[in-house]
Amino acid sequence: MFALPVAVFKKQKRKDLWLICDNGKEAADNGFVFFKYLCKTQPEQDCVFAVCKGSPDRQRVEAVGKTVNYGSFSHWVLYLTARVNISSQKGGKPNSAVCYLLEVYGLLKNNRVFLQHGVILTDIEFLYYKNTGMSLFVTSTTREYEYVRDNYGYPKGVVKLLGLPRFDMLHNLPTAEKQILIMPTWREWLGNSSFVKNIDKNISDFLETEYYRRYLELLNNEKLKKLCEEKGFSVKFYLHREAQRFADCFSSDNKKLEICKYPEYRVDELLKSSAFLITDYSSIQTDFAYMKKPLCYFQFDYGRYTKEHYKKGYFSYEKDGFGPVFTTADEVAEYVTALAEMGFKNPDKYRIRQDNFFDLFDAENCKRVFKAIKDKWS
Repeated sequence: MFALPVAVFKKQKRKDLWLICDNGKEAADNGFVFFKYLCKTQPEQDCVFAVCKGSPDRQRVEAVGKTVNYGSFSHWVLYLTARVNISSQKGGKPNSAVCYLLEVYGLLKNNRVFLQHGVILTDIEFLYYKNTGMSLFVTSTTREYEYVRDNYGYPKGVVKLLGLPRFDMLHNLPTAEKQILIMPTWREWLGNSSFVKNIDKNISDFLETEYYRRYLELLNNEKLKKLCEEKGFSVKFYLHREAQRFADCFSSDNKKLEICKYPEYRVDELLKSSAFLITDYSSIQTDFAYMKKPLCYFQFDYGRYTKEHYKKGYFSYEKDGFGPVFTTADEVAEYVTALAEMGFKNPDKYRIRQDNFFDLFDAENCKRVFKAIKDKWS
């Protein structure tokens, strides 16, 4: 309420402001990549990036362009002033709950671009039009575009096939030839860090989960340890940001295995530098596959995941997956060892699937997104 009259005044001077954000705490996703593109190639475009004052990424953002403290009064003013609000997250706004009410129930009619956090493979109900009211929804492949267009309820012309901005940064990158990355995603039933009041109890509950037991087993697998000791391979284990608070719960006697933590390590850097990926259902699989690198899936809880986290979509891991699916740590270790012996050469079967899936493959994703926004609101 206090920000509204200030925003009305600001609009007179900043008629074409684009406010950009990732998740507030970090700046390493599609929002930040698009912001860098604008600052470098479209300097005449008025744009500001919202990031927390204490974020480890704050200095990186300030070195690129204008910033505003995430969640601050100034952020509210710019949110109400902006001609276009752009984010890689549905909640990339000053206050997710309040903004949800304003936007979805039509109390605030603003222009919002959803850059996305990853390529959609499943049925994600909270991204339906009735739950977002987004004005422009970015997709990256023909299959994803058609699935969202036909099933998520968006008006004609809102869903666009443009490509994730961060894909622009995934071409011709150097790779550590013997670096293996283990990067699992989150599960809703493990709890939400935003509501944790008793972290000790939260941790004790976490130690009883199958998720913890299975990944601890993988980290201490003897075959994986032998590969590292005898062949000089290394392993990086990086938990999803919602699980980072549990990082100290994991340990391994494999001296070549490192439990990686944010902000010392970042998702994008680990994906770019690693030669092989072990994941489960994470959307980061598409980044890795986009780079034409080999991976495999560790899916010991697929049934529960598709019931309690994200429902099945158009993507079948057996028919469309970018690597084989395993349910035990031993199976994963055996496959990794076999592929390591071949210098992590991506099997033809999965390379063909990668080529067919990414029918939009170039370094012009930011350019397409920029043009789409300009065309819609010029």
